[in-house]
Amino acid sequence: MKNLAGLMKQASQMQQKMQDMQSALESAEVEGQAGAGMVTVVLSGKGDMKRIKIDAKLADPNETEMLEDLVLAAHADARRKVDAMAAEEMQKATGGLQLPAGMKLPF
Repeated sequence: MKNLAGLMKQASQMQQKMQDMQSALESAEVEGQAGAGMVTVVLSGKGDMKRIKIDAKLADPNETEMLEDLVLAAHADARRKVDAMAAEEMQKATGGLQLPAGMKLPF
């Protein structure tokens, strides 16, 4: 029974760490760029788009396809950074405990 109490305490501590991590991710912002910084996308740590900034030089109606591509590229860049940040925070919260393949917390 002593081991069960210790296990329950560890589970409670991990749950608190997960909640803290989720709060940190919600308040974090990650910036992705494309086109040498001409398009910038800011995502929350949860991956929600917060802001987008487009250089006025790209507002040429003849270049809308390129602009669309740059927005997608900037979003992808920011998303990769969010995923890396979330993985790093998860590693901290779990103390290096390896989660089963395909298990992506906290999302």
